[in-house]
Amino acid sequence: MPDTPVVIERLTTAHIDGITALYNEPAVTRQVLQMPFQSPELWRTRLATADERHLRLVALYQGAVVGNCGLEQFSRVRRSHCGAIGMGVSVAWQGKGIGSLLLATALEVADNWMSLQRVELTVFADNEAAIGLYRKFGFVEEGRLCDYAVRDGALVDVLSMARLRRTR
Repeated sequence: MPDTPVVIERLTTAHIDGITALYNEPAVTRQVLQMPFQSPELWRTRLATADERHLRLVALYQGAVVGNCGLEQFSRVRRSHCGAIGMGVSVAWQGKGIGSLLLATALEVADNWMSLQRVELTVFADNEAAIGLYRKFGFVEEGRLCDYAVRDGALVDVLSMARLRRTR
């Protein structure tokens, strides 16, 4: 971690340019299920449609967006005990604790404010760094989804992972 603290905040319109730049980094786009060449308008639309079941966080270093994590509680009644995580960290900040800080913050909200019992995610099967991060936080592999997404012009596999928190 750097000497100056990294700050976690809720994503707002003030972060639009930074979040757009983050997901326009080719190496970041390659590892997430976002499309390249995103526009600030896309993020404005996402923020305009946000509701209480969707937590969007940014990691800031000296005011610049260096990471993002979203947690969405499912709206279907029978799945409302579940949520899904998606995240990305700027290439220059990968391996420096930003992903851990974001994930710990999102899971604290999932556990103590949303009372989620199950948090799910998908991760490209070859993204060993991300898989290691998720395992560190108690996520386990539930299955491999073959030919799940297009990346670099080819269909690639992802792992379905989940963290279960049993309260009974």
